[in-house]
Amino acid sequence: MYTAGALSLAAMSGAWAIKNRRHRKSINKRDAIFSLIEGKRLDGYLPSAFFIHFGEGYKTGDAAVNRHLEYFQAIDMDFIKVQYEAEFPRLSSITQPKDWKSMPFYKKDYFEKQLYVVKELVKKGKKDAPLIVTLYSPFMSAGHTVGGDLLTEHLKTDPEKVEKGMEIIAESTLIFANECIKLGVDGFLASTQGGEGFRFQDPKIFREYVKPYDLVVMNRIKEACACNVLHICDYVADYDDYSSFVDYPGHIVNCSMKLGNKLYQPSEIYQQFNRPIFGGMEKRGPISKDSKSSLIHTVSSVIKNAPEQFILGAECALLGDIDWKMVRTAVDLAHEQGFG
Repeated sequence: MYTAGALSLAAMSGAWAIKNRRHRKSINKRDAIFSLIEGKRLDGYLPSAFFIHFGEGYKTGDAAVNRHLEYFQAIDMDFIKVQYEAEFPRLSSITQPKDWKSMPFYKKDYFEKQLYVVKELVKKGKKDAPLIVTLYSPFMSAGHTVGGDLLTEHLKTDPEKVEKGMEIIAESTLIFANECIKLGVDGFLASTQGGEGFRFQDPKIFREYVKPYDLVVMNRIKEACACNVLHICDYVADYDDYSSFVDYPGHIVNCSMKLGNKLYQPSEIYQQFNRPIFGGMEKRGPISKDSKSSLIHTVSSVIKNAPEQFILGAECALLGDIDWKMVRTAVDLAHEQGFG
């Protein structure tokens, strides 16, 4: 566990910070992350990354490629994470569980715009940091197709009929994943939903009709990639526990520190998964709402209560009006306090 005390504003300037920034320039970000995955940590270096959505105008083509690289360079973070902008379209034709048998099968041509962004970022950015691609689970893509509430209702009502649609979606997802693997990505940020506390009173539904399709995809990327992040996504709602996800593959675990009504420390989450933990910060928290001095205090507190195998970040993509300078402040704090 990190034991360095809270950073002051003064510590962000002066000889101490300058010395550590110079030292940090020699750090290879790929070595930093892959060493962590192997159970080691570069001397005194604490990796960090925060992800954002780039919005309209930056979702496809060279505009998306350039925006990803601009953000990566501005923040000095330790991943390049490719946003996923190929959500399945909403379909009005699926209104009942029996309709899932007509779920469209999206082939490679559907993902071409997204794959162009991946290809260019591999070419231009992979040498500088591990490059991972956001990968939505079949359950999440099913939710995009009909809406999360209707999908949940269908799974409660007649999960066997919904299962046919899940099979089709998983096959489409594997097409995208396999094409990314061919392009040379280091791995994926593999996102899962469906196990939130409110979702299913009967745990059998998640266990038998959601999780197997998560694992079809995640086991494939486990075979092919050396840097996968298991992202337990709390965008919709909180979780009561993570027991259903402990056996999921993923070299790194990214999740909320909040379970039920309790806020845990990163070191406690690490004890559940025994893998590097990525997070510690709230997606709606200090980076978008607090002053710089408050942000410094929060980051220092998170680091103090983190395990050795840790990457500072947020539980999900940052939400709200994000000031890139504040994000950079948090990343700098991690890199610099890691030297302490």
